[in-house]
Amino acid sequence: MFYESIKVLDCTIRDGGLVNKHDFSLEFVQRLYQLLNAAGVDYMEVGYKNSPGIFDPKEYGPWKFCDDDLLWRLKESLENPKIKLAVMADVGRINLDAIKPASESPYEMVRIASYVKNIDKGIDLVNTFSNLGYETTLNIMAVSRDRGPELDEALDQVEKECKADVLYLVDSFGNFYQEDIDECVNRYRRHTQKTLGYHGHNNQQLAFSNTIQAIIKRVDYLDCSVSGMGRGAGNCTTELLLGFLKNPKFDIRPILDAITELFLPLREKFEWGYIIPQMITGALNLHPKDAIEVRKTEDKDNYRKFYERMMNMD
Repeated sequence: MFYESIKVLDCTIRDGGLVNKHDFSLEFVQRLYQLLNAAGVDYMEVGYKNSPGIFDPKEYGPWKFCDDDLLWRLKESLENPKIKLAVMADVGRINLDAIKPASESPYEMVRIASYVKNIDKGIDLVNTFSNLGYETTLNIMAVSRDRGPELDEALDQVEKECKADVLYLVDSFGNFYQEDIDECVNRYRRHTQKTLGYHGHNNQQLAFSNTIQAIIKRVDYLDCSVSGMGRGAGNCTTELLLGFLKNPKFDIRPILDAITELFLPLREKFEWGYIIPQMITGALNLHPKDAIEVRKTEDKDNYRKFYERMMNMD
């Protein structure tokens, strides 16, 4: 299935960077950049545009900050790339004085993550980048926990005040089923005419099927990551999504090369993807941080104990 309006955004380095504190080598990211470009992927999200004054560069890798010089070195590894670079910015974590206009920048898109309660600040940050000439998205986080009238009010405000090119539905906790995708997309469209995007997590092994459902509902911007690498249970996999989109512009073979060359060795060092603790937090609509932390303890495989503890949290 393919609609001409569909855009594929690979978020491996940004979301996957939450697994290893964004400590990828430049050579690793350059090779992935080359392979994603060869595969026909539209956007590569390379990390966060955070201020070093908030996060310690000694604790985090360079893709937590995405310095312009670093991104220029990345772009120089390809001649005339078709793929565009994206970064994510969080409210209150970026030094806007250091941001250049899009015409002088190595990245083309800025994605703003915001919860419903902070939608005012999210809109202001989107508009700042939009006025600088960037493509922009507003990613409303944890919608599975914010489905009351406050969400309707936020969507109305986005429609009236926000210059984002794309409005994202984000299943932060991997809690959604296909009927939730239907309900949320219908709800978004009752309040806004903006192009929609979807970002899912794989806690219940539904990231791919929910992305398909989003496509059926004519959601145009689709997030994925190679081998599903992302925080906790990870995301819809790039390889599954490209295999599903029957369009000759996409070629799955470079993604398979990326898995062989880059991600199989990485899996020997880091854990991500579907595991029982992530399933439990997804089913209970809870933040994945507790599932991540329990994997560092002696009780990491005591799934019943973890389930009972999570049941008592909400």
